[in-house]
Amino acid sequence: VLYQSTSLQRRSIYNPTDSRNTAAFLVFAGVARILSHEGGITDLEVLQAALLHDTVEDTDTTFNELESVFGPTVARIVQEVTDDGSLPKEERKRLQVEHAPHRSHQAKLVKLADKLYNLRDLNRCTPTGWTAERVQEYFVWASRVAKGLRGTNAALEEKLRQLFLERGVEL
Repeated sequence: VLYQSTSLQRRSIYNPTDSRNTAAFLVFAGVARILSHEGGITDLEVLQAALLHDTVEDTDTTFNELESVFGPTVARIVQEVTDDGSLPKEERKRLQVEHAPHRSHQAKLVKLADKLYNLRDLNRCTPTGWTAERVQEYFVWASRVAKGLRGTNAALEEKLRQLFLERGVEL
């Protein structure tokens, strides 16, 4: 499963001299690890979707390709968590907040783990060019998305709640 997941990603983005590829793979694996180790998720389709969650956004892989390799359920979950890259960033962020409560339980799990991974990553290392204010704004926005995911997985939600509490952000 891991081989199939990463081979689709590598086909489109892999360049052995580009360190961003390692970082991208760590995100995919990190989200799946959070689901399995911290969220207690054993559903193979959810874990596959976690490994693939940014593949369509970040590569030239299509949903049809995902479906042909991983089946319709995995492709649907990935589609549910994929932003429309043709929209402006602020609109994509607004739609994440708006759509979060209406996603399938499986997609909500992937979204929760992805938010948890991203917020932990921001706490570990502020991206180049990001101010403390921008990081805080991201936490506030992420809390709005997380509100729409309530009731999905108590363990992951508690970990998010702790991160928000540390930042003084209400959930």
